[in-house]
Amino acid sequence: MSNVNQEKTNELVPIFIMGEKYEVPPSLTIQKAMEYAGYQLKRGCGCRGGICGACATVYRMPDSYRIEVGLACQTVVKPNMYLTQIPFFPANKAVYDIEKLKPTGETIAQLYPEIFKCIGCNTCTRSCPMDIEVMNYISYAIRGDIAKVAELSFDCVMCGLCTARCPTEQVQYNVAILCRRLYGKYIAPKAKHLQEMIKNIDEGKYNEGLNKLMNATKEELKELYVNREVEPEMADEFWEPENKEFL
Repeated sequence: MSNVNQEKTNELVPIFIMGEKYEVPPSLTIQKAMEYAGYQLKRGCGCRGGICGACATVYRMPDSYRIEVGLACQTVVKPNMYLTQIPFFPANKAVYDIEKLKPTGETIAQLYPEIFKCIGCNTCTRSCPMDIEVMNYISYAIRGDIAKVAELSFDCVMCGLCTARCPTEQVQYNVAILCRRLYGKYIAPKAKHLQEMIKNIDEGKYNEGLNKLMNATKEELKELYVNREVEPEMADEFWEPENKEFL
């Protein structure tokens, strides 16, 4: 083996994917490491930017009793980690018609009575890859404070890792989405500009512009994109010549 190849080999670290050993560069995320190892990711890869929560992963390190969790697109590989993905967690999800619900604590209790089994261990919070105060918003759900649950759970990506680790087998993220829906429909102030926009759409105010876009040529669409109005703080980024090359 040449010195170059030997040096390249020394840069790799061993990981185990579904029990199979692979050698990968230590700088890769779990997701990129799986692709480096030859996996073609068709499911469980999602946005690749820590937003959608589709790449939930559990792993264990050697000589450790702990099960670690994270999103594969964010978590960097470690030597000898054993990992597997859980892109869907089979948690209980209540069936309801949002039009028939009331924004009360009784509604939450009726649909998700298991929230009252919370023992305050905070495992859900420690498991959250988005650093959300999961146990805190469950506490507010128990009190019936829908607005506070909606606020604290706003960044939830529904990955299910909190539920996967919960010793009382709650479904925290489904409780959170219920509260956000109730808050959005019944509690949050209605945006006046949104109502005006809907009115304009119903009256066909934008039909002419839409038809113009639908009938434009590819070159015309490129020109419209390059010359579009850009927010001042983003203008420098989007108007760089190298970005225009991708149009």
